Amino acid sequence: MSNARVVVIGNFDGVHRGHQQLIRSARAAAGDGTVVAVTFWPHPMSVIRPDRTPLLLTTLDERRNLLRAAGVDEVVVVNFTDQVAGWAPEHFVDEVLRPLRPTRIMVGENFRFGFRAAGDVSLLTRLGKEDGSFSVDGISLSTDGKQPDSSTEIRAAIAAGDVEQACRLLDRPFRVRGVVIKGAQRGREMGFPTANVPVPDGMAVPADGVYAGWLTCLDRPGAERWPAAISVGSNPTFVGENRRVETYVLDRDDLELYGIEIAVDFEHRLRGQVKYAGMEALIDQMHLDIDKARALLLGS
Repeated sequence: MSNARVVVIGNFDGVHRGHQQLIRSARAAAGDGTVVAVTFWPHPMSVIRPDRTPLLLTTLDERRNLLRAAGVDEVVVVNFTDQVAGWAPEHFVDEVLRPLRPTRIMVGENFRFGFRAAGDVSLLTRLGKEDGSFSVDGISLSTDGKQPDSSTEIRAAIAAGDVEQACRLLDRPFRVRGVVIKGAQRGREMGFPTANVPVPDGMAVPADGVYAGWLTCLDRPGAERWPAAISVGSNPTFVGENRRVETYVLDRDDLELYGIEIAVDFEHRLRGQVKYAGMEALIDQMHLDIDKARALLLGS
């Protein structure tokens, strides 16, 4: 058995391709030892600059699950507070990292830490050498040889409705989770019953429009997954609607999903949101959307 304990550090929001690359490097370095991920909650910007807090790609639970799926053995969550934000880099190392007994620490090459981001890879390396307890590697998070993958880039793609680009950077479809609520049931009246999920506070959601993707029931055994047409927005054809994610499972009108937690995975953008003259015009367009979603998802 190896005694290696390799620690990776970061926000890891989204656990995107760059994060996965870092974890693969840590996994290879640890062998049959332990890989520990140190992450922060809430997002540090919510404490340092609340007005610049980004919309998150994943909840904390999702982040934990994605980190473990990527190869992490232990996830350590640092409760980011004003006090933690004021720690000098040396204090952060003493309070958070040394107690984990790392033999090696691996971070992104642009990693910064401590009060006013005063610490960097060079300082972390020096602190590890002071007592010889750990070595440090700064890893490039670039997966295309050009621009480093980043959560910021993914948020921008999602805000623009470019879910295909988000999918490439995440190495999986972008996902929105929520519990299905009862809506106005107009979709059911039109022959397209939808599972409605409110837009979650503080979380990234694709730009208003229509998408093709998948609906997964998280509360059911086997996590059933179905192809779907997805609408994001307030449905401008009808006034007074709140912004939400409405998902129609293709060719299914027998699903009872109220109160069920679902995941909606976005794979393709079909079009922007349009205000139609009436229900008939909307129904005609929905048939076209569903045919296109079926072709993209199922090839038929």
